[in-house]
Amino acid sequence: MRHRTLAGLLAAASLLVACGREAPQALGTLERDRITLPAPAAERIVAIDVREGQVVHAGDRVMQLETDRTRSRLQAAQAQVRQAGEALAELEAGPRSEVIAQARANLSAARAQAADAQAYYARLQPLGRQQLVAAADVDRARAAAGNASAAVDQAEAALLELEHGSRQEAVAQGAAARAARRAEARAQAVDLAKLDVVAPRDAFVERLPYKLGDQAPVGAPLAILLVGDAPFARVYVPEPIRVGIRVGRKARVRIEGRDDVMDGEVRMIRSEPSFTPYYALTGEDAARLSYVAEIALSGTGLDALPVGVPVTATFPPEDAGNGGTPR
Repeated sequence: MRHRTLAGLLAAASLLVACGREAPQALGTLERDRITLPAPAAERIVAIDVREGQVVHAGDRVMQLETDRTRSRLQAAQAQVRQAGEALAELEAGPRSEVIAQARANLSAARAQAADAQAYYARLQPLGRQQLVAAADVDRARAAAGNASAAVDQAEAALLELEHGSRQEAVAQGAAARAARRAEARAQAVDLAKLDVVAPRDAFVERLPYKLGDQAPVGAPLAILLVGDAPFARVYVPEPIRVGIRVGRKARVRIEGRDDVMDGEVRMIRSEPSFTPYYALTGEDAARLSYVAEIALSGTGLDALPVGVPVTATFPPEDAGNGGTPR
């Protein structure tokens, strides 16, 4: 009887030791990296070239938005580029020869009028001194001569301005205006090209939230793509074992529906806890927070695995001689 009791105690102790050495586990799902193709403009969807679940390659068109409005803006910007270019060419060429000839003729006419006004004033001066004409007439003649002389100066300055051509500052301003118009046209061309929504890399089309004819607001997700060479396990690490999990920690991942267990390695674990989703709640963990972790998988047949499949990750004890104390 004593021997049987001792054997039972030893068995219970062995079971407790085994339970204490049981590898910690975390539940989650199989995932892939996701990218979103946002709506570049609030335009109507006129064509959808893919379907959900389809494989697309980098550069393949996913859908097309209506282009009429953006194309008109591009054409207006291109017209403004041409207008700015012609204005700059006019500044660089300077005034026409006919305009310069007209300015010279105006100068000759101003000089003739100045000579006539000066001669008339010269004739009135002695008559004024002899009081044969009114002093007011002499004053008016003097003012007319002065005005005529000022008109000559003005005509000479206008001719010199035309002969010297456009100022360098004006030419520089014209060049800057043309460059600004060209930049605006390039921006409009980019906006037009973005209305053809294309895949930026090889991917699976996970979801198309909008249908043909819909008009999504700017920034709304037009398509959600799954990318990456292989899926990974996103698990929720319970708080009690968080201290032993770090980037690089080895893991064993069991995927629901497969009999084998895959090797994995923790590639990311968040430092801020989050509430555990319902499918990862087990026992006392339901009352605790958890930490999201991602485990890179290694093995065959990963490309064919669908996302969203439940997974269970276990973390075998580390060899103290290799890994040391987990952080």
